[in-house]
Amino acid sequence: MHQPDNTNGRENDAAVTSGDDDDHRHQRRLPDFLQSVRLKYVKLGYHYLVSNLVAILFLPVMILVVLEASRTSPDDLRQLWHGLQYNIVSVIVCSIILAFGTTVHYMTRPRPIYLVDYACYRPPDHLRARFHQFVEHARLCGEFDDSSFDFQVKVLERSGLGDETYVPEAMHHLPPRICLVTAREETEQVMFGAMDALFRSTAVRARDIGILVVNCSLFNPTPSLSAMIVNRYKLRGNILSFSLGGMGCSAGVIALDLAKDLLQVHSNTYAVVISTENITQNWYFGNHKSMLIPNCLFRVGGAAVLLSNRRAERKRAKYRLMHVVRTHRGADDRAFRCVYQEEDGGGKVGVSLSKDVMAIAGGALKANITTLGPLVLPISEQLLFFATFVANKLFSSKAKPYIPDFKLAFEHFCIHAGGRAVIDELEKNLQLLPAHVEASRMTLHRFGNTSSSSIWYELAYIEAKRRMRRGHRVWQIAFGSGFKCNSAVWQALRTVTPSPDNPWNDCIDKYPVELLHGSVTYLGTRKQ
Repeated sequence: MHQPDNTNGRENDAAVTSGDDDDHRHQRRLPDFLQSVRLKYVKLGYHYLVSNLVAILFLPVMILVVLEASRTSPDDLRQLWHGLQYNIVSVIVCSIILAFGTTVHYMTRPRPIYLVDYACYRPPDHLRARFHQFVEHARLCGEFDDSSFDFQVKVLERSGLGDETYVPEAMHHLPPRICLVTAREETEQVMFGAMDALFRSTAVRARDIGILVVNCSLFNPTPSLSAMIVNRYKLRGNILSFSLGGMGCSAGVIALDLAKDLLQVHSNTYAVVISTENITQNWYFGNHKSMLIPNCLFRVGGAAVLLSNRRAERKRAKYRLMHVVRTHRGADDRAFRCVYQEEDGGGKVGVSLSKDVMAIAGGALKANITTLGPLVLPISEQLLFFATFVANKLFSSKAKPYIPDFKLAFEHFCIHAGGRAVIDELEKNLQLLPAHVEASRMTLHRFGNTSSSSIWYELAYIEAKRRMRRGHRVWQIAFGSGFKCNSAVWQALRTVTPSPDNPWNDCIDKYPVELLHGSVTYLGTRKQ
């Protein structure tokens, strides 16, 4: 056998020993604090400094005032009182002005809008559309050629949808039962289901509702959807009712804005906002690929929201509405046609999605947050943004514009679950963390794209996880045809617990699930 060279062995041992000594010395060194201090902590300190700058500057002044007041003697107070007696007219005039100003401020300030509670519709289990069932059903219906069929399978695999989303009853038949009757049945099932749950959780009487706003983009029968609600629940005859159609997935925020404006005018009342979409009558049975995408993403869902301007409702309300910001890009032809309902070459109606939809959504988002930012961002972020903007203008710098950190303004984000790409882009562009988009991804996985109601399923997810604390701020953001980007900002009035009819109650312990790009993940299992 080959004998090892002892000399080499000693050299190797020495090298190892030397290496161990270096490791020990390295472990004994103190960390490089200059390297360990990350920029985000410097930025956080800057944020706290600027946010409390007024208090810091006024603190010395207040100390001086307190010290001076402590030196005031009773004789000084008597002299001050005598001086006021000789200027009684000035005192009366100042008092009248102060009282008048206080009255005007009280009478003209906006009424607070409270979200008492909301309910999301949970379809029955027999309406679930599992992946293999969906694919087999699409194949057997005989309406799609091979290319269109394969396209839908690929889109569904990459969509982020799970194995437990829902399609309407009519789509479970072969051939599908597409008609006005089944479309009306789907809408009634969703709207009435959400309203029943809302009445159970709030115990509000139907006759106390003074405002009703219903939004559904693609299904607008006669009588209207709002009339269907009035008839079902026998709402009072002088109710202010509205049906919003054709406004896309962002119509839920538009309906909120309309209800908010009406509540500013009509005091001491309740408003109900119902957001839904109809799948039955708007399924596309053609072979135009840009029109097939909605088939793969949209699923059954709806939400009913109870708002009030009654101050007594603050005690039990979950949230207060802080801001609504709406951005409309319809003046631009590309934006106007990027989500467009039309007929294909064979005369079949569908909704076509342009390849530019993500770029157009990005432009709409930029315009929206430009308006929203000054309303919600701390002054520190606004100063950084303004300084970067001025520097780029004055010095013609090509540096990227400063992106405000919206994580300093909001604890929770409800991004419209329009698809995996939408969530990915907002996570990247707004520099969010995976935890901030968890509610959106899980809603897309569990319920699919439920159009304008998706932001409520996301809020219900956060509540079911018991993450909503008093004072937390929520940003709901949605995109819709036209093209529109709309935002609603809420603040929690208390630590929120999930309602008894929360749609996540029986499955929240299974979430979050792992989502893999290029595949479909169903509660921990991967399907290629």
